[in-house]
Amino acid sequence: MPQNRVGMRRIARPLERVGFFSRISLTTRILLVNILPLVLLGGGIVYLDSYRAQLLDERYKLARIEAQITAEALAGATRQRQDALLLQIAKEQDMRLRLFDPEGQLIADSFDLGEPTFTLDDPSDDPFELRFARFLDQIVDTMVSAQPVPRYIEPESNIADSWPELQRARELGISQIELRQAADRTPVITAAAPVGLQGATLLTTRNAIDITESVRNARSTLGTGVFFALLASIMLSLFLARTIVTPLQTLAKAAQRVRLGREREVQVPRLPDRRDEIGMLARAVADMTDALRQRIDAVEHFAADVAHEIKNPLASLRSATESLGTVDDPELRAQLLDIATHDVRRIDRLVTEISDASRIDAEMSRATFSQVDLVALVTNIIERRRNRGIDEGCEIVFEHARRSSRVMGVPERLERVIDNLLDNAVSFSPPGGTIRVSIEHDSHATILSVMDEGPGIAPEARNKVFERFHSDRPEDEGFGDHSGLGLAIARTIAEAHDGMLSAQDRPDGLPGACMVLALPPIPEDEPAGG
Repeated sequence: MPQNRVGMRRIARPLERVGFFSRISLTTRILLVNILPLVLLGGGIVYLDSYRAQLLDERYKLARIEAQITAEALAGATRQRQDALLLQIAKEQDMRLRLFDPEGQLIADSFDLGEPTFTLDDPSDDPFELRFARFLDQIVDTMVSAQPVPRYIEPESNIADSWPELQRARELGISQIELRQAADRTPVITAAAPVGLQGATLLTTRNAIDITESVRNARSTLGTGVFFALLASIMLSLFLARTIVTPLQTLAKAAQRVRLGREREVQVPRLPDRRDEIGMLARAVADMTDALRQRIDAVEHFAADVAHEIKNPLASLRSATESLGTVDDPELRAQLLDIATHDVRRIDRLVTEISDASRIDAEMSRATFSQVDLVALVTNIIERRRNRGIDEGCEIVFEHARRSSRVMGVPERLERVIDNLLDNAVSFSPPGGTIRVSIEHDSHATILSVMDEGPGIAPEARNKVFERFHSDRPEDEGFGDHSGLGLAIARTIAEAHDGMLSAQDRPDGLPGACMVLALPPIPEDEPAGG
């Protein structure tokens, strides 16, 4: 298998593994690529639960310290002084302080001694914003699998045994912390601490609504930023998709119409205002479509010309063969046989030339160029023609200034060009005429010229001579001896070598035509030997 086909298969296999994404539209892919990072960032809202846990942990430490310090202050105070301390600390710290005697009976409550420092919110009267915030709290707790928190309910009997943390503090002799949740989902932190050595206990209660507000504010700020960033990203993604997908869809539809052949003159948009890759693609597709149309037109014209050129000798051949059966004159039969033989040779020549002309483009597209010594190639061709005696008495003179002249090309094809030019020069030159071949050089090209002594070519006919089946031949030339494809094939090969073949007047002013083959020089960085 050719190496380039192996490479194409290796490239195709990764593309076949694209899988799921290969079935998604380009617009959807752009949206996913731009939105996914923001969605992941938005998922950071869930991890604000760790921020809340840190705040609660700090508040636990603070509640324990406050309870211990307050209990120590109450232990050495008189009963009247204890009430004053409970009321003062409750006001300053926004807490509720309750003092229980050794039997567990409530002996002092800061809410009874003065105005309550906080009030637990009744969620039934809350506005929509707070209810929606609590709904988001529930969603986040579910997503992070948060441990359930017991509801905070004031006991019907206000004694120490109604509070588990007070029981543990009395039994263990150290402060205890308990977390509960109010009806509005705000945390309520209670701390119990023993007071002195007589068995009295202190219970502090704080509604840490500021923790919930901080978390909700952070969540709201992050959520708002992500929302607007997501909205902007969607709009920009759709705009980007529109600028990319819409012209691609237009190009795809135009290419589809060209493929179906339903519209002969489908205009593929060139998008001249776009200077990006999409514009380059549009212009490349448009140029490719134009080239394809030209190639199709050329094939159609070539097919019509082939049919026309073969039809004439076939008609002559059929007429000759049909007449052979009715002619008894030996001389006339011999003439008919000569005509038939000539027509067969003519058809054979046409088929051979047509075959070469039809596959020359394909062969040149796959050919590997190498360095060709043009001087040596022309010398060998002239010598071979002289040995075969096919120059009809014409003398071919080769003039060149260098011992070698190298160009990049396919030797067999360049030989075909030179042979065709010499055949054309021989056919138009008078018997015993001189054909001059020269090679010159300039900074842009290596130029090979073939000059004959024939009638020359009129300026208006110099492009027509390179058309297929051109039939402007010398009057004394046998009919059908040339297919009319020689110069057309030569020009095709020259253009495949990035060169040019043209017809000109002789530079010395003498009668005759001058065929000029210009080939690009070898690049300076090309290694010797190709």
